[in-house]
Amino acid sequence: MPTVTVFAPVPQLTVTIEQQPGSRPELHVHPGGQGVWQARMCAGLGASVTLCAAVGGEIGAVATAVLQSENLTVRTVQRHNGTGWYVHDRRDGTRDTVAEFAGDPLERHDLDELYSATLAEGLRADVSILSGPAAPEVVPAEVYRRLAADLGAHGRTVIADLSGDHLTSVLDGGVAFLKVSHEELIEDGRAADDSDKALVAAARELRAEGAGSVLISRADRAGIALLDGEALLVELPALQVVDHRGAGDSMTAGVATVLAGGGDLREAVRTGAAAGALNVTRHGLGTGRHEAIVELARRVRLTPVNSA
Repeated sequence: MPTVTVFAPVPQLTVTIEQQPGSRPELHVHPGGQGVWQARMCAGLGASVTLCAAVGGEIGAVATAVLQSENLTVRTVQRHNGTGWYVHDRRDGTRDTVAEFAGDPLERHDLDELYSATLAEGLRADVSILSGPAAPEVVPAEVYRRLAADLGAHGRTVIADLSGDHLTSVLDGGVAFLKVSHEELIEDGRAADDSDKALVAAARELRAEGAGSVLISRADRAGIALLDGEALLVELPALQVVDHRGAGDSMTAGVATVLAGGGDLREAVRTGAAAGALNVTRHGLGTGRHEAIVELARRVRLTPVNSA
C-alpha cells in the first residue's frame, strides 16, 4: 500500500449549515483545510495516510476528535493557541461566510514539535505533501524550505501545493512535484495572464527555481503540466459543477497517491486531473469514489502545448 504523509500545520474546524427544499436545516461539522482535504482524497484512492497537524483549545479538541473518525492516522501536536475554524451558511445554494478564523500563528515551541513529528513521518513515507495554512501569517515560510530540503536530502519524494512566500521558500528547498493554480501564479506576479504561453513560461521558471515537475490548474480550462521538461495540455471533458472548491487539492492528492505507489508522472497527472474533476461534482471536499476517478483518468488527454 502506498504511504503518504501530509503536513497540515493548522487544520480548521468547519461548520456548515445546509437545507434541502422542504426539509429542516442541517448542521455539518468536519475537519477542514487544504491538508485535510488532500489527506482525505489520498485515503480514498487507497493510500495509507498520516496527517501531521498542530491543534489547541476547545476547537482543537473537537477538530482532533472528528479527524480521528476519518480513515487517517493522525499525529497531533498540542499547541498553546487556538485552532482555526469557519462557519458557512449554504441554505440558499451559495456559500455565505458567517464567520471565520484562520488560527493563531504557531509559536516557536509548537513549530519545533510539529517539525520533528512531520520529519519523522515523512522519512517513513513514500511521498510527503506540504500543504499551506488558511492564512500565510500562521506558519513561517521558512518551515517549508527546511522540510523540503531535509526530506529531499534523505531521498524522499516531496510534493508541494503552495503560493506566495511559502511557494518561494519551498522552491529554495527543492520539491519533486509542484501543483499551483493559474490564479495564484498571476497574483504572485509569476505569470502575466492565463494564456498557454504565459503559463508554460511560468512553469519553466518554477522548474529552474527548484521544482522537478509542475502542474498548473486552470479552472474550467485545460491545465498545464511540465513533465521531464515537456510542456503538456491536461484536457478532460467537463463535468457539471456542484462546488468548485477543493478541486486543486484533490488534484494534488491524486498525483501524490500515484507517485507513492510507484506510478509514472503521466499516470499521476491523469489521476490528479480526474480526482479534481470529480470533486467539483460533489458537496464534500476531498471526496470522490475511487472507481469513478479511475474511469475518468482514462479519458484525460495529455497533448503537447503548441504555443510553448
